[in-house]
Amino acid sequence: MRFSARVMTYLGAFLLHGALVGPALTAQGDDPEWPCIQRKVPELSLAQIWTGPELPPSASEWADDADVSYLVAEVAARRVPLADAEQMIRDFATRLTPEERQMRLAKLVRGLFDHMNRERSQVISGIGRYAHKQRDLADALRKEASAVDALRAKADADPNEVAVRNGRLVFQTRIFQERVQSLTFVCEVPTLIEQRLYALVKTISQTLENR
Repeated sequence: MRFSARVMTYLGAFLLHGALVGPALTAQGDDPEWPCIQRKVPELSLAQIWTGPELPPSASEWADDADVSYLVAEVAARRVPLADAEQMIRDFATRLTPEERQMRLAKLVRGLFDHMNRERSQVISGIGRYAHKQRDLADALRKEASAVDALRAKADADPNEVAVRNGRLVFQTRIFQERVQSLTFVCEVPTLIEQRLYALVKTISQTLENR
């Protein structure tokens, strides 16, 4: 089978996958163009993460607390091992007086939720843009593969032109395949953020219970 024909088969399978998956996701109330196996939930709610007492309105002012704001940025970062982040939260709590403990930890909960929910939503938006570009690229590659096959079928085709266009098609298809593989890993990021957020907030809850 010629390479251009293999490209047609591969890209056809990619686009067909989107066509088959789309309706199933739509039935779940999701974006029909969402490319990930994981269900698309654009934003989380605080109730999904925090099961403790209702946070006071002043917790929303967490960004005005320099220590809390700094800690939010540090422990939310996935470069920091989760165990280290949890210990940073416990260490922060031990430095608080009994009078400020409840309020400042409430601010930490709210800060982590706001920060990580926003980060997660940005990742989801990026995945959508990435997938849209992939569909456009797949369509362009299918058209180019058809054109290369048509050119090769001509009796007077220039062998050099065929070779150049086929080589370019090989290169562009390799890039496309690498992007498909990257998308698989990127699709896991929203779930990783959600799991980390839940673990950090759970640590705060346990810290409050152990006062």
